[in-house]
Amino acid sequence: MGDRHSLSMLRRVSALLAVSAAIVATPAAAERVRIDVPAGRAADAAIALARQTGTSIVIADPEVAERRIRAIRGRMEPQEAVRRLARFARARAVPVGSHAWRLLAEAQPRRRPARANPQPQARPAPRPDPVAEAEGPPIIVIATKRDLPLDQLAGQVSLLDGRALEFGGVGGTEKITQRLATVSSTHLGSGRNKLFIRGIADSSFTGPTQATVGQYLGDLRLSYNAPDPDLRLSDLERVEVLEGPQGTLYGAGSLGGIIRLVPRAPELGFASVSGQVGGALTQHGAAGADASATINVPVLLDRAAVRVTVDAATLGGYIDKPLLGQEDVNRTEVLGGRAMARIDAAPGWQVDLIGVLQSTDSADSQYADRGGPPLSRNALVAEGATSDYAQAQFVVSGEIGSLRIRSSTGLTCQDLFERYDATQPGGPARLFTQANDTEMLANETRLWKPLESGFGWVLGASFTRNRMVLTRDLVDEETRASTSATGVRNAIDELTFYGEVSHEIVRGLTATGGARYTRSRLGGEGEDISPMFLAALAGVTASRTETAFLPSASLLAEVLPRTTLYLRYQESFRPGGLSVEGPVVRRFDNDQSATFEIGARHGQPDRGPFDLAASVSYTRWRDIQADFIDIAGFPSTANIGDGRVWTGSLVAGVQATPDLRLHGGFTWNESKVDEPQLAFFGRVTQVPNIAGFTGRVGFDYARPISTTLDLTAQGWVSYVGKSRLGIGPELGELQGNYLDSGLTVRIGRPDMGLSLGMTNIAGVEGNRFALGTPFSIGRDQITPLRPRTVRLGFDASF
Repeated sequence: MGDRHSLSMLRRVSALLAVSAAIVATPAAAERVRIDVPAGRAADAAIALARQTGTSIVIADPEVAERRIRAIRGRMEPQEAVRRLARFARARAVPVGSHAWRLLAEAQPRRRPARANPQPQARPAPRPDPVAEAEGPPIIVIATKRDLPLDQLAGQVSLLDGRALEFGGVGGTEKITQRLATVSSTHLGSGRNKLFIRGIADSSFTGPTQATVGQYLGDLRLSYNAPDPDLRLSDLERVEVLEGPQGTLYGAGSLGGIIRLVPRAPELGFASVSGQVGGALTQHGAAGADASATINVPVLLDRAAVRVTVDAATLGGYIDKPLLGQEDVNRTEVLGGRAMARIDAAPGWQVDLIGVLQSTDSADSQYADRGGPPLSRNALVAEGATSDYAQAQFVVSGEIGSLRIRSSTGLTCQDLFERYDATQPGGPARLFTQANDTEMLANETRLWKPLESGFGWVLGASFTRNRMVLTRDLVDEETRASTSATGVRNAIDELTFYGEVSHEIVRGLTATGGARYTRSRLGGEGEDISPMFLAALAGVTASRTETAFLPSASLLAEVLPRTTLYLRYQESFRPGGLSVEGPVVRRFDNDQSATFEIGARHGQPDRGPFDLAASVSYTRWRDIQADFIDIAGFPSTANIGDGRVWTGSLVAGVQATPDLRLHGGFTWNESKVDEPQLAFFGRVTQVPNIAGFTGRVGFDYARPISTTLDLTAQGWVSYVGKSRLGIGPELGELQGNYLDSGLTVRIGRPDMGLSLGMTNIAGVEGNRFALGTPFSIGRDQITPLRPRTVRLGFDASF
């Protein structure tokens, strides 16, 4: 009782200090002033803000005074700064004079509003839940397409804060794979990788098949059947990862799940500039550097704003090619950016214009010879790749009464050019080149009602037109003579209608059902085909139509405060297409997956004393699309048969001390192709590229070290288990079974600081991916981790 009384007195003293500081502040005119209030207690923030703005800010409620708030900085009017303080503290700012405000606690809504009941029963009023209040307002998962609170979502979702992803330097998709055990990659190289979630993996090559993971920027997919563009993860609000399938809401290409990048929106009436620069040294390799800058500018009398981000990076090479007399050949250079304009067109209506550009140039390959000298590759040709990506979006969103509407239209162009060593043993140096050029036009429009009073729904329609051209050549490096190899052109027009509805059957038990209907028209033709095969291919390349109906259902039960259990059933698919096999073009059919999942969740990630999410799922995968090596040594695509995948995952976090939070997770996968197609009988037994076990542990630490400086640190260690490269004896090599690690420490103020980071702390070589070039079968290859790398960085914001 004495401790509780002391804590109560401390809170009241804090509140009175905030009041006292507010009273002595001098009145200020309604003009923009420089604000720099660090994150921390609302009481401390009120003191600092009152001094900087010359206003009076009163916090009478000790609970509000103790709440943690985000940093407030930039040039703004005092009333805007006070409104931000109130919003961050979950309070209302009530004017009590020309330059004075009183912050009052907002009424806390019940977790689930009671529905109308013709025979209401008297029940005691619920007592306040101090733990839930301490955890803050509910997390809204935008990727559900109807702004669903996390505790009302039946499924596994991971949320990565945008600022955490930028900590220690802006990176690409590897920042996601480092923080989540459920997401993996092929590690071919930046702009060339395929991503996998939940043990659903198809192949290693960037061919005509769709990836099993859908990647989105906002509401529009980044690509249709092209590899991960590896966009820089700068100036993002957060990244949302939904484990799949997600067929009802996202359709084709979401068998494993989706990764959604949520860009930070332009801020109206607020100008700011932020950026960071860094330099890196790689052991046994070359130096690198990176820079990122973001500017936010209000326009049109604060009814619109423009936000622009520019990124540049040079990643030093670390692979040597002694036969060419070259060292550190695999330097990669990235230059890109994103621009977004937001216009307040009318009350409740907004228009967004988004543009993304990025160019990635990898001078040479990042793989090495297995069993040879470390970080060395005996090749007579320069390999590597270039990837160019561009997307433009036009988005309109608004409200019609209690309904919300959003329409997104986008145009995407992605060009990938790859070079592979095709030298035959004892033969002259030969290079295989492959160009994959993709264009996509897409629109999605949806209308939804958020889940309120036990009922919510979404209805939507989308149209996608995608064109992909794959061309291939063999080049003799001595004579520079080029011979065209068979290529392929794939075209698809996809029209979709979908819907989902949720209803709270009884208090604490919510049922959700949905369906998606897709009609796809597929076409294509061969490229550079010998005339003798043209007539025979006429029937193969003829246009055809495929339809898919994807149902889904789930039950979600709140069994304890902040603890839910769920059951879920979901389907997804990928359309078919045309692939190259030897000198001809052949068809491959669509594949489908159906998943049953049971899971549990407690708390909200990175909030409260403890959070936990666990699930077990079973997937039946029919007509699996996968890549193999054809008789000519070229990569090709076919349906290899039916299979099953068992997956288990667990993610947890605990607030060990007020300054230290520990978090970790693991995934377990067991897969088997139990009904292979006749052509692959005896060649394939398991789904490729997925480790049986992957685990990760990490920590976040933050504490003040003086009145102006804070110490922040993040560290992690991950383990990736063994997996096989692909199907058949040619692609049967083992990969994985390695440890990776990283640590970053920052010292500074919220608006300026120095950081020091290190990756691959133990200097592990490992083997992330056992494929370099498919033409070197018999010459074992590995993809080592980037050697130990140290980065020194500086960041600032104004």
